[in-house]
Amino acid sequence: MAGGLVGLLDDIAALAKLAAASIDDVGVAAGKASAKAAGVVIDDTAVTPAYVQGLAANRELPIIKKIATGSLRNKLLFILPVVLLLSEYFPLLVELILMAGGTYLCFEGAEKIIHKLRHAPEVDHDVPVALKGPEAEKKTIAGAVRTDFILSGEIMVISLKEVLDSNPDNSFLATAIIMVVVAIMITIVVYGVVALIVKMDDVGLALASQDSESAQKTGRMLVNGMPVVLKWLTIVGTAAMLWVGGHILIVGAHELGWDLPYDIVHDLEESVNGVGGIGGLLGWLVNTAMSAVVGFIVGVVVVGIVSQFHGSSHDAEPAAAH
Repeated sequence: MAGGLVGLLDDIAALAKLAAASIDDVGVAAGKASAKAAGVVIDDTAVTPAYVQGLAANRELPIIKKIATGSLRNKLLFILPVVLLLSEYFPLLVELILMAGGTYLCFEGAEKIIHKLRHAPEVDHDVPVALKGPEAEKKTIAGAVRTDFILSGEIMVISLKEVLDSNPDNSFLATAIIMVVVAIMITIVVYGVVALIVKMDDVGLALASQDSESAQKTGRMLVNGMPVVLKWLTIVGTAAMLWVGGHILIVGAHELGWDLPYDIVHDLEESVNGVGGIGGLLGWLVNTAMSAVVGFIVGVVVVGIVSQFHGSSHDAEPAAAH
């Protein structure tokens, strides 16, 4: 019995050493996977502050905490198990889901631009009216978590593809552990940044009320800068939708056997990669710009199709009334 216990302890010690030796690899893999999903992460960060605008200042952080908890639940309890199982048994379906999500991102980005060009007021049905009371908070949180589910799904699928492509020999368990780290890391980063953004004006007001002239100046700068930050977040979020969505579709088409879009972008990228000192940056810019163009074109097409369906349904209503 004692010998068995000693053997068991030796095995546990060996496993602990192996885990300690592997933790850096897990961190690196999670970091690479998170970087691949950066565009959607930016979009997620840009979208969320809208949900706490107009709410009482003392409720902003509790609401963000609840949204972050819902986001983590989305990733760990719903999205991750599904994408892991699909990647194991139906890898083609993962690619199709990813491309469907990419098409949705293109649609969202193009729709925002079209609304802006038409000077139409942007309507976001997921954002509830900022009313007081617990029911309004519940609606706000539910709407934010619903939107997060789509973006988190894209983040997790993009990250999983990167993990599988970079480490094809990893076991199912190792892949799952890396993806759990990715989910936690991205959620902390996104909602940590969101918390800083939404509290920027409160920090500014607190500084502006100080006796120090430099503190007052900094406070006023923060308060005045908040609308600018939110405006640029919207612009960056829209751009991220298009470039990430377009890139997903280009790579997905290549994986499914249609190489033309991928080859065109790749050739353009290679044409500037040789520029001394900045070739890598230029290559990334070319790839990003072409992906955004593809994303916008696809998005405009989808917006047109959706508007036709909406138009048909509205036309049918009066006829049905007769």
